[in-house]
Amino acid sequence: MLGLLGKKLGQTRVYDEKGIVRPVTIVLAGPNRVLQCKTQESDGYNAVQLGFDDQKDQRVTKPLLGHIKKHNGAAVKRIKEFRNFSKEVKPGDVVGPALFAPGDFVDAIGVTKGRGFEGVVGRHAFRGGDSTHGAKGWHRRSGAIGQRLFPGTVMRGMKMPGHMGQVQRTTQNLEVIQVREADNLLLIKGAIPGAEGDYVVIRESKKRPKGWKPPVSIASGKKAKAAEKAAEPKKAEAKK
Repeated sequence: MLGLLGKKLGQTRVYDEKGIVRPVTIVLAGPNRVLQCKTQESDGYNAVQLGFDDQKDQRVTKPLLGHIKKHNGAAVKRIKEFRNFSKEVKPGDVVGPALFAPGDFVDAIGVTKGRGFEGVVGRHAFRGGDSTHGAKGWHRRSGAIGQRLFPGTVMRGMKMPGHMGQVQRTTQNLEVIQVREADNLLLIKGAIPGAEGDYVVIRESKKRPKGWKPPVSIASGKKAKAAEKAAEPKKAEAKK
């Protein structure tokens, strides 16, 4: 499972190779430094710890700084662990947006914008009350919630005004449009949770869309390996 830590920079539009305009979100996806490589033998599972966004040593807690220095790393603002990392890496390596290729599908994990206290009309898309015909004071309220005589109580889970936003959300199956390795940028089609400047996690898609096919580079590589395996018996016979 490939993954990266990044920072959402904003939205824009780009043209693809066919001249079609694609709305994209720009993500600063590197450099990510490998802080630790966990193995089945030493830790009970396989995982890779990545660090993103350099930080001063004095702004990191002593236990965390000790853990980072133990593996000869540098202080960072964000650390994320990815299990079963499918790329061979070692502590000290630097990985970036080159882990992905145009045409790949990824999942974006972020924290949504906090919108504070919100009523039922904005929070749950309630219709609200009438604006005319004598309605006074019920334009943006939920209405009666007690079910009259029976059961006469507010049911658990009732949609009501309250805190909205500031929760973790995952957007699945977003297509990678461009990979700009020199600038450590990923241009991903569609919207990603969070405000500009928020940290996000970009990982390999867990639920690829129907009809998905691997990029041409991956497909051609697999075909070449299959051809080499098929040619090996023939080479052995020719040597005999």
